[in-house]
Amino acid sequence: MSINEQKTQALQRIKVLDLSRVLAGPSCTQILADLGAEVIKVERPIVGDETRQWNPPVFPDGTSAYFATVNRNKKSVTVDITCPEGQNIIRQLCADADILVENFKVGGLKKYGLDYESLKKLNPRLIYASLTGFGQTGPESHRPGYDYIIQGMSGLMSITGPSEGLPHKVGVAVVDLFTGLQLVIGIQAALIARQFTGKGQLVDVSLFDSAITMTANIGQNYLANHQVPPRLGNAHPSIVPYQVFETNQNQHIILACGNDSQFASVCRVMQTEWNTDTRFSSNPNRVKYREILIPLMSEIFVTKSRDEWLTLFEEAGVPCGPINTIAEAIEMEQTLQRNMIIDFAKLGRPVQTLGNPIKLSDTPVQYRNPPPTLSENTDEILSRYYSTEQLQELKKKGVV
Repeated sequence: MSINEQKTQALQRIKVLDLSRVLAGPSCTQILADLGAEVIKVERPIVGDETRQWNPPVFPDGTSAYFATVNRNKKSVTVDITCPEGQNIIRQLCADADILVENFKVGGLKKYGLDYESLKKLNPRLIYASLTGFGQTGPESHRPGYDYIIQGMSGLMSITGPSEGLPHKVGVAVVDLFTGLQLVIGIQAALIARQFTGKGQLVDVSLFDSAITMTANIGQNYLANHQVPPRLGNAHPSIVPYQVFETNQNQHIILACGNDSQFASVCRVMQTEWNTDTRFSSNPNRVKYREILIPLMSEIFVTKSRDEWLTLFEEAGVPCGPINTIAEAIEMEQTLQRNMIIDFAKLGRPVQTLGNPIKLSDTPVQYRNPPPTLSENTDEILSRYYSTEQLQELKKKGVV
């Protein structure tokens, strides 16, 4: 949807107080903002969110690319929550808020009187969404959460990377982003529940719990057979051939052959009769004899280019795809036609962001504002609660 077009949005009139920083929490609140909620991002005076300084790269106006990833459509208000006056401002904002999102360590906001139990007395309808490393309970709950460390602790890294050598993390902070999505789901569920009960509730989502869920069928396999799964690199534990192959131009193709019929098509394309060999004629046998089959296939793959193989397999109806660079992926016509690159130049800011993948027919995502400059909206928001004189006094004290 264009930046200037205006339509009704799913979460308009919903007010979110965003006390989160860095990636996981802000990724959640950006989704809420994209869907129409008013998201007030509370930042530390002068310093702001840490990711404002995580550069290079930056856009021409100085906006950190990292900060721009998860902070569009928000309003920036700076408040020092370590002082009583700042805590009172947060309570004022909470009094008529629908949602508060925070990613402090467990108990981190209690010393300021800004914990769930304190704020629900002030506003029983408040949905208090807490994103932590390990959740509000359990022996690890006191620990801070870092995506990289959680990828290791959860077992994700133990199944990621080549079979030989070091375990690998995923190339982006996938646990942070997945946990942000889980928090959105929890918040929206709480909003629906509030329609029936009239009450808010605590939404407790953690990086560790989310990462355990992300092990998906691999974690489930362990529950079924109690065997520790190995790292298989780009191969699949239960399907063969289902992996990356190198072609003759040092490029790569993904072949996702999901059944015996598709494997027969692979054999026709590659001009072999492997599907008639009892070792390879069924998927269970191909899994058993993968160490024989895959080298045979690899020898043939290097005889043609990536694009030649893609054309042949697509014509044969075999699932396949290229491994694009980030540049190739972003510049695809599919990416552009799906409105996945958002340019805020029309609003006077030389900033671009990756778009939202949610496409709603009647209440679409809107891109109203670029990532805010630090404290850009402090006066606008706090003037709802304080007079001009009171605001000036708060500024003199460094509270805002």
